Amino acid sequence: MGFRNIFVNLPVKDLQSSMKFFTELGFQFNPQFTNEMAACMVISEHIYAMLLTEEHFKTFTTKEIADSAKTTEAIVALSAESREKVDEVVNKALEAGGKPSKEPQDYGFMYSRSFQDPDGHLWEVLYMEESAIHQENSESAV
Repeated sequence: MGFRNIFVNLPVKDLQSSMKFFTELGFQFNPQFTNEMAACMVISEHIYAMLLTEEHFKTFTTKEIADSAKTTEAIVALSAESREKVDEVVNKALEAGGKPSKEPQDYGFMYSRSFQDPDGHLWEVLYMEESAIHQENSESAV
């Protein structure tokens, strides 16, 4: 289809607080697309989260903004290179003020943990063994 990047847009109550939280997790922000209304968090070379003040977020939709402290509007899932990295990221999130979301999930070939950021958005960090990915792809091709 020709898509090159993904931008996940998330409304936040306090932009500076959200930026501080994600900086403590090790994320960086692209200053070219960051101002007092929005911050472009770099997740990887082609994946970004746009943290938008609620007022600015409202300019992009005619719908009401979900109260992420009470409802789930999405779960942002990020794959990590190891089980240890999953634990490292989630532990940093909890130390930085995030809240646990649910118990760790360990299926042997896949391991995940999740947390809520200060605005209540759900984040899941997972590791899947490379062999499981290739096995899944071969089975689905049949």
